[in-house]
Amino acid sequence: MNGPTTGPTTGSLRVNGATLHYEVRGQGPLLLLIPGGAGGAASLDGIADELATTYTVAAYDPRGMSRSTLDDPEAEQHVAEHADDAFRMLELLAPGEPARVLGISSGAITALHLLTTHPSRLTRVVAHEPPVVEVLPDAAEHRALVARVQETFRTQGLMPAMAVFAAGLKKDGSDTAPQPEMKLPPQAAARAEQTMANLPYFVGRIVAPFMSYAPDTARLAALTDRLVLAGGQDSRGELAYRPAAFLAERFGTELLHFPGGHTGTTTHPAEFADVLLKALIA
Repeated sequence: MNGPTTGPTTGSLRVNGATLHYEVRGQGPLLLLIPGGAGGAASLDGIADELATTYTVAAYDPRGMSRSTLDDPEAEQHVAEHADDAFRMLELLAPGEPARVLGISSGAITALHLLTTHPSRLTRVVAHEPPVVEVLPDAAEHRALVARVQETFRTQGLMPAMAVFAAGLKKDGSDTAPQPEMKLPPQAAARAEQTMANLPYFVGRIVAPFMSYAPDTARLAALTDRLVLAGGQDSRGELAYRPAAFLAERFGTELLHFPGGHTGTTTHPAEFADVLLKALIA
């Protein structure tokens, strides 16, 4: 399924409780991109174009984000259901064929669950800074952070809640919060507007269930031949970086570093894609 050189082929996929918008470009083996945070498929346009010379690159808006609509806008969200959405996407675009997956942030949590439930469908999964804070020794502290974010969102609104969230994500001992996940280049005004529109859903429906998700670490340990845990060069010490680093050490595998920080796909797309292409060779 190849799109024209002027842009991706777009489509929609009906799944349980939602309709997913997806985009496909390039040719070759399937590479599925799962965006994170409040970003949809458009947030990965920069790397998708770079990768499409080697792979059939598919990206989609996770359920409830951007152009992927929910039947019930108030429905609770679950990692397992988001992972099933990714599996349905694989089945649509490369039925029965092994595929590669890149997951970013909350999308990396989806990718980890997908790997534990459908390992035979995947040859390589790159998980970039999945905030699976439940694996950390100080998990209770991060549960308290999520609770503060939710309470602030309920009582004070979106931006105060984002300020609490950003403060909790910063480096240990740092007075400067990391680049917020919704940060996009100035020239991407339309994308920034859409990302801002997604933020209430992200804070209200995604942050808590995803950051309370505890991955099956025993299962993941048995699948390290196809799992690449990754972090940003500039993210060291930040909360989103720590779980991947912790799991890589626990599994005795190397933590792959990508250029930039948590939003390296946006700030360093060409360099990020170059590192990813090397990591995807199974």
